[in-house]
Amino acid sequence: MADGPHFLGIDVGTGSARAGLFDERGECLGTGKQDISLFRDGGAMVEQSSGEIWAAVCTAVRQALAAADVAGDSVAGIGFDATCSLVVLGPDGASLPVGPSEDPARDIIVWMDHRAVAEAERINALAPAVLRYVGGRISPEMQTPKLLWLKENRPEIFTAAGHFLDLADFLTFRATGDLARSMCTVTCKWTYVAHEARWDPDYFRAVGLGELADEDFARIGTTIVQPGTPVGAGLTVRAAAELGLSPGTPVSAGMIDAHAGGIGTVGIGGVPEQNLAYVFGTSSCTLLSTAEPVFVPGVWGPYYSVMVPGLWINEGGQSAAGAAIDQLVRLHPAYPEAMQQARESGTSLPVLLAEQAAARFDDPSAAVAALKGLHVVPEFLGNRAPFADPHARAVVAGLGMETDADHLVLLYVAGLFGIGYGLRQILEAQADAGAPTERIVISGGAGQSAFVRQLLADAAGKPVVAPLTTEPVLLGAATLGATAAGAFPGLREAMSALSGAGAVYEPAAGAIRAQHDRRFATFCALQDLVRGARSH
Repeated sequence: MADGPHFLGIDVGTGSARAGLFDERGECLGTGKQDISLFRDGGAMVEQSSGEIWAAVCTAVRQALAAADVAGDSVAGIGFDATCSLVVLGPDGASLPVGPSEDPARDIIVWMDHRAVAEAERINALAPAVLRYVGGRISPEMQTPKLLWLKENRPEIFTAAGHFLDLADFLTFRATGDLARSMCTVTCKWTYVAHEARWDPDYFRAVGLGELADEDFARIGTTIVQPGTPVGAGLTVRAAAELGLSPGTPVSAGMIDAHAGGIGTVGIGGVPEQNLAYVFGTSSCTLLSTAEPVFVPGVWGPYYSVMVPGLWINEGGQSAAGAAIDQLVRLHPAYPEAMQQARESGTSLPVLLAEQAAARFDDPSAAVAALKGLHVVPEFLGNRAPFADPHARAVVAGLGMETDADHLVLLYVAGLFGIGYGLRQILEAQADAGAPTERIVISGGAGQSAFVRQLLADAAGKPVVAPLTTEPVLLGAATLGATAAGAFPGLREAMSALSGAGAVYEPAAGAIRAQHDRRFATFCALQDLVRGARSH
């Protein structure tokens, strides 16, 4: 059995809850995972169950303890991260139904749910001053448009609700019984003005949510604390028994999952401002830290002290990244055969395609030459940044009559380049605003392949650095727990001590770089054409 102290990171993504145990050097000793359900109503509504998620968390934690051969009482601190989904509870903490299913267990509007597009557009038309800190436009993925949708479409639920929580804040509430909110969640997704330590009542009244201001924001959070801050008195007796841990174990204020990936990566080298965190999973997220606020049109933020204490961040990314690749390859005639092959090999299709592409091209950078006019703009779920355009849609250009598996691999490669060109657009928008990027530090399940990392470096035109740990998001959450436990003087020191750099992927130069420049220009032109063709 490994000696303590140990730090537990718990990550709730879109499809699963995961847990990881780490030692004082940042080494992962064991992990656990439990899948969670998604419920869909129509094309826009996506819901989950907080009860199922908590049960999955408990299962994952017990698995991680067993895998690490670690006793629960050796865990010194716990950190949670989660998707930025909206949890709706009654005053007694009971779940309330958020959609037409009327199932109270379905009490979460998932981050990717786009039921509130019209509400977001109405808010944007008002141009309230607080939107200056979300890139000038609010997204339907954020919480105030969703709250407005609830008020107007589910008024009895909106009125009955006692607590509206981001999912990460629900997890700390469920673990500790304390309703403190994380500065990360409420600033990035709820319009809390962190650098002034206040909610803006004028905003809520202007958009039609004035009762929240009239209640002094009691239902969305009155105690706001920085990530790494201990919440309440630690684990309750009930939560400790469910998790297999000790009552009173310190629990950190939580964090959005992408930002936990940032915590687990941007501390590499001890200078967070030099590293752009790129979290490549179901969606993608870019997080750039700056000493002073930088305003980038179409890029969320600047947000103060939501990830690294004392620094501002700009947050970009796309609503569909790994999910966009899944959707893209699903359209190809060779998809059923490839899926069968993936199942037989016990892997996912994107991993199989990455392996096949790597076997085909000795030099990953040479793959671009094989595409011969095949282009993909993978905006199946809109453009989050830098255009803040939820109506944007995907483009696939250059298709022929090919139906074979080799062509499916090429389509996959073209899709990855499309993801990389979208990343390049964000980097260029930030650089134009005065916040250039030196290097990209990657995390997330969709970016674990060396082949994928090299293609992203080539497409974005920047070095891509892999973290030393294979679990940077879980490490980020555990780093919060270590800070809450007092194992380090502060979060910055914990980040620097627990994270390290692995392989570096330099972008191709010369003729390959020139080809990517031309393809990037085509990518932008296709975006413009589709944007202009929406009305006909």
